[in-house]
Amino acid sequence: MDFVDQALARRLESAEEMPQVHYSRLYQKLKPEIGAAVEPICGGHMIFAGLNSPIGRTVGMGFDGSATAAELDRMEQFYRSHAAPSQIDVCPLTDPSLSEMLKQRGYVMVELNNVLFRRLHPNDGEQNQPAPAGVTIRQGQANEAAAFSTIVVRSFFPEGGEPEGFAEMIAPIYQADGAVLYVAEIDGATVACGAGLIIPERRILALFGAGTLPEFRRRGMQTALLRRRMEAAQKAGCEYAVIITQGGTTSMRNAERLGFRVAYSKATLMKST
Repeated sequence: MDFVDQALARRLESAEEMPQVHYSRLYQKLKPEIGAAVEPICGGHMIFAGLNSPIGRTVGMGFDGSATAAELDRMEQFYRSHAAPSQIDVCPLTDPSLSEMLKQRGYVMVELNNVLFRRLHPNDGEQNQPAPAGVTIRQGQANEAAAFSTIVVRSFFPEGGEPEGFAEMIAPIYQADGAVLYVAEIDGATVACGAGLIIPERRILALFGAGTLPEFRRRGMQTALLRRRMEAAQKAGCEYAVIITQGGTTSMRNAERLGFRVAYSKATLMKST
């Protein structure tokens, strides 16, 4: 069993960090009026991808103890310049000095997630089970991003009521370089999808962007999509696959069935004033 030390935790955090970095850089090209921005800081990145966006905070900062009061001032100024609240992710392996400084500055927790990981093995592909009956699994393409985002919106908001422009907002996560995309089809219609990002410098597969249309759930499609993405990542040289999700979710249950385990829980902190 892999022991999660500070070095491994930093690698796992890239599964949250790098998809947001890619997303923000794509947004700079696709939606320049948003003012998306990315800057490195203390081994991590400050990310802004628009006001009220679910993407955009500081991730991976200060694992090595390099964070100082001056660097936190710089981080807060970065978000202030975009009229956005200052937000940062911390985990139990983040250097304690950073957590202490954040506490002194009045940061409060606004979100709590579990980081699950699994070592990838050469025989993962051999363990790949056939697609569920009547279902075709195929590789997706970046030009299908709108279809992917529509499925995810219907998955998370089956009764409607999603934030205005939400589908358009999340579409770029399926267009990043290094994206691993798979879809499930029934009778030629796409009914489920799953995405990931290969992070070669960390040898990490970040898994995200999964959804199944409500009327097609409980058929094993997400498990099949998860297996396909892991197989592709292992062949690309990745060592670990990572899923970040809230506790008690279907995503967490599916991951644990495939051998993922919780590395730690991580908090998103926001400055309260």
